[in-house]
Parts: sequence; structure tokens; C-alpha cells
Amino acid sequence: MKTVYLDNAATTQLRSEVVAEMTKVLSEDYGNPSSTHSVGRHAKSIIETSRKSIAANLGCLAQEIIFTSGATEANNWIIRSAVVDFKVERIISTKIEHHAVLEAVEHIGHEFSIDVQFLNIGNDGAVDLAQLKELLSDGVPTLVSLMHVNNEVGTVLDLVKVGNICRLHNAYFHSDTVQSIGKTEFNFKELPVDFAVASAHKFHGPKGVGFAYIRKGLVVNPMVFGGEQEKGIRPGTESVHNIAGMAKALELSYTNLESDRSYIAGLKNFAIESLTKTFPNIKVNGSRENGFYNILNVCLPMDEQKTLMILFHLDMKGIAVSRGSACQSGSAKPSHVLAEMLTDDDIRKPSLRISLSHYNTEEDIDILVDALKAI
Repeated sequence: MKTVYLDNAATTQLRSEVVAEMTKVLSEDYGNPSSTHSVGRHAKSIIETSRKSIAANLGCLAQEIIFTSGATEANNWIIRSAVVDFKVERIISTKIEHHAVLEAVEHIGHEFSIDVQFLNIGNDGAVDLAQLKELLSDGVPTLVSLMHVNNEVGTVLDLVKVGNICRLHNAYFHSDTVQSIGKTEFNFKELPVDFAVASAHKFHGPKGVGFAYIRKGLVVNPMVFGGEQEKGIRPGTESVHNIAGMAKALELSYTNLESDRSYIAGLKNFAIESLTKTFPNIKVNGSRENGFYNILNVCLPMDEQKTLMILFHLDMKGIAVSRGSACQSGSAKPSHVLAEMLTDDDIRKPSLRISLSHYNTEEDIDILVDALKAI
């Protein structure tokens, strides 16, 4: 039975070139990067070469890239640092953020007794920017934390527009860019963004490694202590093979971006057409006009009793999709993102997130549609 993997917003398949790069580093470049001998220095040079490569692809300085275990760590670190180091008195976010941001905002807000405000969300997943302007007009020191591409419905935030609003009101702007780094162009020298994050496994790199972008001049303190790695602000022996693999994956993502994006966007359109033809009453959750090219979230015109079993039936046929964030995949509760967007009737119906990569084909979509027809 063929495996049809349509859950690329959860994680992606490693490119073969990334596996080769990591294998080489694991077998040949095993030194501790903090060691002063030649073996250690060589490992250190791999880290710094990787940092420069990542920075070059994102239009920023190498010193603005700090390696982490992934975006969850980076998000928590940045949000806490905004309160502890930058003395913000308020955090503005939304209730459709990834839980790595949403729960961090709620916990840190409670821990430090600071104001937390959630912006209104439209039924297409768009953020109420008029409300953001109104809130920021009071001059309270603020961190604005809004994701670039929603991981469940794919709605895209205008980083330039939001960043300019934040700068006008002297607010810090943090964006969870996990779903977009490696999949669209960035130039952080020009973007009015103070903090951004990435996880390598979202752009065909390894799991367990990512980075924070921290704009030059913003000095953050470490969350943990015990070493001088990463300028002393993120101590711990670096995972050299993972960092090298991440840099290689990002390089390849941007080398192939134009062709991959065009191909994947075509697959998404094919999926919408195929699903609509088979299920005329199907609804696209989010925005068709302002949705990211590799994420499609659909509300199926099926009885709500099928909601809990639909993923099981698809899995039995070798089809991997999700109801939403992989971090909440074991929950029977409706998606917290869709709960903010859908009507009471639609939230009870089964919704599926179909997320695509360049490894997918039209045949994959046909297999999915046939399996849904059988259900």
C-alpha cells in the first residue's frame, strides 16, 4: 500500500542532500566545537559557516542568528525576554497562534502579572489591525506576537504592515515564522520585524534544531546557564550535524523556491478542484485569496459523528493528514484555531488540513479524494 503523506505543515521529509551532509558531519566532523584543538576548531567552523549561509538566505547578519533546539524554545525565550529584559508591560497576540506562542503568552503573562490582549479574528483568519492600532495608541510598552502563516489554515499576515504599525508606536514585533521560512522570501534587513523563529524540520531539514532571529541591538539574556556557546546566551554543546543539515536544507529550499512554489500551488488548486467536484458543499477554512500556497484546510459536508473516525480510516488506507496542529493531534477537542473562525454548525463537522510539498503528486490527491468518497 502506497503511503500518501499530506501533513507537511507538521513535518517534512528530509532531502537526500541533507541526509548526506549530516552523515558526513556525523562521521568525519565529530569534534566538540568549544574545544581549542584542530578537531574542535573544524567543528566550530562548520557551525559558523552554517550561520553565515542561513543569514545570507534571509537577508540578515550572521550575528542575528542564534541556534536553538527549535521554534518552541525560541518562542518561549523571546516572549519571556521581552518581559524580563525589555520590560514590556503588555503582550498583544491572538487566540489562533501555535500553542508554542499561545501557551507561553498566557503563562508568562500570569507569572509576571502583565496585561495580555488578544486581537479579534475574522472568519477567514485575518487579524484585526485596526484594533491593534487602537490598542497601541495608549503608549504602553508592548510586545506584539503574531504568526506570519497560520499553521492550520494558512492565512498570511502582512509582516510589513504590522511591523510598521509596531514601529510607529515603539512596540516590539515578534513573529512565529515557522511555516514560512524556507517557503517564501525574507529580507530581514528591510522587514520591520524584531524577532522571528524557525524549525528546520518544516523545510526538509532535521528535527530538534532551529534558530531565533534577533535584530542587532536587542540584547537578550539566557534562559539557561552553563556555557559560553552562542555568545553565552544559549549555552550547551551545539548539535553540529543538525545545524549543518539545517543550513543545507534552507539553502536548497531557496535554490528551488521558485519552481517548488509554482508546482505546490498548482497541486493545491488541483486539490480544491477535485474536492469541490466530489463534494459540492465543501468549504475552504481560511482565505482563498490570502492563503499560503501549501496549506489547504477544508470543512467536509459530512455528519459530525464521522469527525473522530475520519483520520483513522484515512490512516488505514495509508493516507497521512491531520485535523490541525500535530502538537494537539491526540485531542478530541475542536481545533482552537477553527473555534475562533467557524460557525457552531461547521465546527462540529470534520475538517482536514492538507499540507503539501514538492514530493507530492496529483495521484496523491486522487487517492485522498477516493478514500473520502468511500467514507
